[in-house]
Amino acid sequence: MKLIVKFNLVLLLVFLLGMLATGYVSHELLQTNARAEIRENARILMDSALAVRKYTSEQIKPLLETQMKYEFLPQSVPSYSATEYFAEVHRKYPEYSYKEAALNPTNPRDRAADWEADIVNAFRSGQAKTEVFGERDTPNGRALYLARPLTIKDPACLLCHSTVEAAPKTMLDKYGPANGFGWNFNETIGAQIVSVPMEVPVERANNAFRVFMLLFGTVFAFLFVSMNLLLWLLVVRPVNRLARIADQVSLGEMDAPEFVVKGRDEIARLGESFNRMKKSLVQAFQMISG
Repeated sequence: MKLIVKFNLVLLLVFLLGMLATGYVSHELLQTNARAEIRENARILMDSALAVRKYTSEQIKPLLETQMKYEFLPQSVPSYSATEYFAEVHRKYPEYSYKEAALNPTNPRDRAADWEADIVNAFRSGQAKTEVFGERDTPNGRALYLARPLTIKDPACLLCHSTVEAAPKTMLDKYGPANGFGWNFNETIGAQIVSVPMEVPVERANNAFRVFMLLFGTVFAFLFVSMNLLLWLLVVRPVNRLARIADQVSLGEMDAPEFVVKGRDEIARLGESFNRMKKSLVQAFQMISG
């Protein structure tokens, strides 16, 4: 097997191992960064919902207290405001969603779906603490969801949700006496759930990975061709010339040309040694012939 073939086989093996290791590490890193970005987006949306709830509770609800004596206004409820706010966002960006899912909600639209009920029950049983991340398939593609528990921390909430008798008549007139009662202080009655799409960040990470691997392969191809060219010019061609001259000398052709030495590298030193050996052989033959 020729030297250049051995060299190329070793070089290809090193490249394949390097490509596998680099590809695996870079792919995992890019995917991890993409998921971190998605989680950060989910947290921003969740904090936006909390900001809307706080604004409604502290600034809107006090302004509506007088009207609430005559008619129940859902705009005074923080969860209603947050849901309506995200409904507008959802109309423009259908991949994003927000829901305050409850097992026994006052408003039927807030009733938890099966997968949402599983999250709520995980919070209620203590299997999940303050935050849960997960992934699920939706009609709009793969989505990541962030869930946080809705726990009764404000005793004022029980004025409307403890018993039917304690609830405001205006609320009963609007929603009826069937749902949204029996809540207790410090009880987890639902979960805030934000869903954000995974397709764009993940696809961006995949594109970056493909570009990186393409550049990696291009750089290797350039190095492969360059190293083969250098190997042929600096090693293979001089050694082949030296081998031809050595063959001629071994066949008794003492008038074979000398190996032209250029530079001071190992091949040049080998050529100088060969030239000295050739001269010694010529002198030895001349002495024997004489």
